[in-house]
Amino acid sequence: MDLFNINRRQFLQGATASLALSAFGAQGMDMLHQGKTWRVGLIGTGWYGKSDLFRLIQVAPVDVVALCDVDKNQLEAAGKLVSQRQKSGKVPKLYGDYRKLLSENKLDIVLIGTPDHWHALQAIEAVKSGAHVYVQKPISVDVMEGEAMVAAARKYNKVVQVGTQRKSTPHLIDAKKNIVDAGLLGKVSHVEMCCYFHMRANGNPPTEPVPAFLDYEMWTGPAPMRPYDGLPHIRWWRTFKEYGNGIMGDMCIHMFDTVRWMLKLGWPERISSEGGIYVQKEGKSNISDTQSAVFEYPELNCVWQHRTWGTPNNPDYPWSFTLYGDKGTLWASTMAYDFIPQGKGEKIHKDVVYEKEKYPEDNTEERIELNAAPATRLHMLDFLSAIEKNSRPVADIEEGHISTASCILANLSMELKRPMVYDPKKREVVGDKEATAKLSREYRKPWIHPDPKKV
Repeated sequence: MDLFNINRRQFLQGATASLALSAFGAQGMDMLHQGKTWRVGLIGTGWYGKSDLFRLIQVAPVDVVALCDVDKNQLEAAGKLVSQRQKSGKVPKLYGDYRKLLSENKLDIVLIGTPDHWHALQAIEAVKSGAHVYVQKPISVDVMEGEAMVAAARKYNKVVQVGTQRKSTPHLIDAKKNIVDAGLLGKVSHVEMCCYFHMRANGNPPTEPVPAFLDYEMWTGPAPMRPYDGLPHIRWWRTFKEYGNGIMGDMCIHMFDTVRWMLKLGWPERISSEGGIYVQKEGKSNISDTQSAVFEYPELNCVWQHRTWGTPNNPDYPWSFTLYGDKGTLWASTMAYDFIPQGKGEKIHKDVVYEKEKYPEDNTEERIELNAAPATRLHMLDFLSAIEKNSRPVADIEEGHISTASCILANLSMELKRPMVYDPKKREVVGDKEATAKLSREYRKPWIHPDPKKV
């Protein structure tokens, strides 16, 4: 019996089986019987790029053909790890330039785990090369990048799944089905979302020579060039606006995207935000340490708050969302959910699903997010099912764009100190030429910003 059949059996025996069956249906499950081996490439071999790839390896027959990274040490280490994890035992071809990887290999799937400022160019080039794409969130650093990514996915008819895997998290699927859709909350007229993790890197490392193993010019790419002050991997790059959108782009997008999915919400009618660096002023970081945002819908406000200092308002739900209905309240996070009815009804609690017994590699993989592993596996299966059926995945690029752009617009509101009303058809901020001009940021030469009309 081959590895894929073993993994298929393990998957179907797991706690996610019934959820997967309902999510994919018979046609989707037929996919698991097929003997196709997917040719896969990974761009960005850091922590989460490898994590996504290893989850895919666990649930589908893949041939990891090529890896790309601008850090030679990280790239070579990833090649060795992949050879140990994939069935063939082969070390993939290693590249320092994603364009060469895409031009020299015919790939079915490209996973993108690079920093946010690279997502748009790499995803668009990947779909143009003929591959389906799994791209990490947030999908972009400005709104027009996201519009161009959606346009490219549609033009080249490729499936693009965004790594907002809360939509594939077993206990959250349960909450949507058995709490929200079942009507236990009644009318939901207020939502609160938050992150109180102390995750904002903030130091003053000195500038230093760029090490020979890192192509810092290529790492920076279209973003503004910062003086090199140490390896930007993991948290350091996220603390700068040059490469991402702060805690809003990193953490709010997950919760806001999940809320939109649960409540079937599209674009907000209006977005406003306030915040700044109120406490942690001592370091180089230029992202907010304190921020609130309001995403407005008819008779519903979705309110976000983050602080990278102090204590959470609820220690059990430090990164979470809360749906307030006239019949009850739902607290939910990556770890659990709690439904509290109005009056004498029954409280309902569900915990995160782990699959450490079924997937023993989970126990030894460095820096693995054990609570997210089952969700990412299910997310990968949804991605493959969408490719097989030529349908939209649960975290389709358009949904990822709405959630990403909304967070970017919140940051823009904080910067310009006024609300944003975005018109996705005209691709402009209504009545605000200054804000509209900021929907597309200037690229560092020779990189060219993607145009949604010309992808």
